[in-house]
Amino acid sequence: MTGKELQEKLGWKFPDIAEKYPEQAEEAGRFCEGYKEFLNEGKTERECVKKAVSMLEEAGYRLFNRRETYGPGDKVYMVNRDKALIATTFGTKPASEGLRLNGAHIDSPRLDLKPNPLYEKDGLALLKTHYYGGIRKYQWSTVPLAMHGVVYLEDGTKVEISLGEKEGDPLFCVTDLLPHLAGEQNGRKLSDGIRGEELNVVIGSLPYEDSKDVKEAVKLKVLALLNRYYGMTEKDFIRAEIEMVPAYKAVDIGLDRGMIGAYGQDDRVCAYTALQAEIGVREPVYTTVTILTDKEEIGSVGNTGLNSDYVLHYIQMLAEREGADFKEVLAHSLCLSSDVNAAYDPTFSSAYESRNSCYAGKGCVLTKYTGARGKSSSNDASAEVMAQVIRIMDDAGVCWQTGELGAVDAGGGGTIAQFVAGLNVDVVDLGVPILSMHAPFELASKLDVYHTYLAFQAFYRAD
Repeated sequence: MTGKELQEKLGWKFPDIAEKYPEQAEEAGRFCEGYKEFLNEGKTERECVKKAVSMLEEAGYRLFNRRETYGPGDKVYMVNRDKALIATTFGTKPASEGLRLNGAHIDSPRLDLKPNPLYEKDGLALLKTHYYGGIRKYQWSTVPLAMHGVVYLEDGTKVEISLGEKEGDPLFCVTDLLPHLAGEQNGRKLSDGIRGEELNVVIGSLPYEDSKDVKEAVKLKVLALLNRYYGMTEKDFIRAEIEMVPAYKAVDIGLDRGMIGAYGQDDRVCAYTALQAEIGVREPVYTTVTILTDKEEIGSVGNTGLNSDYVLHYIQMLAEREGADFKEVLAHSLCLSSDVNAAYDPTFSSAYESRNSCYAGKGCVLTKYTGARGKSSSNDASAEVMAQVIRIMDDAGVCWQTGELGAVDAGGGGTIAQFVAGLNVDVVDLGVPILSMHAPFELASKLDVYHTYLAFQAFYRAD
């Protein structure tokens, strides 16, 4: 055997999808048209749940009823407080032999309005914000923003807000200094270039028409318009969840249209691909549990995050239906923590370790462990779990790769995997490599998105 033959036999290199499956570029492009629509319609966790419920009901899913009898192939869903969702297709094997869980999150970094946000200063009406999740604050200035959310009026009426997405809608913006006056600001560290209390959104500039004897006429004009459009008063901000998000639409990137650029691809890219795979499965061997969850970007906290017990309670109800011990169900289950990883960026290569990074165009990425530096706040998938998931991918012809979140001492991050593992469930992270992660505009390869969908499809169908 020659050295070259031996090298081919013993060595390993992750293939480029475009070279291995050149015909799939068109398939991936078609698949991603629906994905772009999902991104445009779901810029908040509430909107993602609303869109997902519409997709599920169109596919024949019914609301889960713990007292109802279900058989193989039956499809149900459950919504948690309009911010999280679980969908299931019942399998041929009993729950006691385990479930196939797949969890993605649908919250993304953004600017939340503070409870008392509206003020006027020097002729401008502004909104105070509190950033949500890990953002680089300077990226959020001079970006066109849309206003999304929900407000409950004093009489209990629920009002949904989506302003800045339709043609002709007004947009909003955080200002920044011009270069000529930025000498002091230029001396700040990059992380401090725009400070949290400087992320103030311009919402108005004209005074109320009859402003005689009015101290804050521009603020009053804004309140008058909010009252006209939504019935709001200033007190109603305290009963609201209003988020300022980038007003960008999802678009193709590059002359070859090989990538998607959009806000919120972390982690709605995994949410959409998981949802489509869930909808497409018919009579799986193992019962599927597809989870679209909230609050991952701030530690999976609260009763809609994975660090709460709402998923555990759902699994308990599945077990009770069959008279199974839920602890046995959990111990026999396998989960994909479906989250993105940082794609290698040649412009900033020093932040990565190239041999153990994931790359755009090479497929979905298996992340054995996340965490920071010494793997803190991480799940570290076992060799057995890695072998099982890799076998499923290989048998289905899915292109996959491995990756770490940057160089060892460069930083790191966590996912929902640590909380799933805490339930005594085998779990590993699998998702899409993303460029410019957590920025107002992120990039993903269409081929990677498509192969992540194929990976989830194979996971649900495997015996």
